[in-house]
Amino acid sequence: MTTSTDPNLEARLETLESRLAHQDDWLETLDRTVIAQQRQIETLERLTALMASQLRTLREQQGDADSTAPFSAQPHDELPPHY
Repeated sequence: MTTSTDPNLEARLETLESRLAHQDDWLETLDRTVIAQQRQIETLERLTALMASQLRTLREQQGDADSTAPFSAQPHDELPPHY
């Protein structure tokens, strides 16, 4: 078995190893970013649901206070037909 190696092959191997190390680091960075964004999305979804619930409660209370008109959705609250 010979131990001599081609200098070009050695340089190419070092370049590939370096690129692989950088790509691994980049993937870990992207993974951490995606995890942080997913947590933020979940927090915002919970906050949105809470705000929608509070808004619904306030509208129901307003509807109870105004006994002359029953509670109905406002036109700006309805989804457009293309949804």
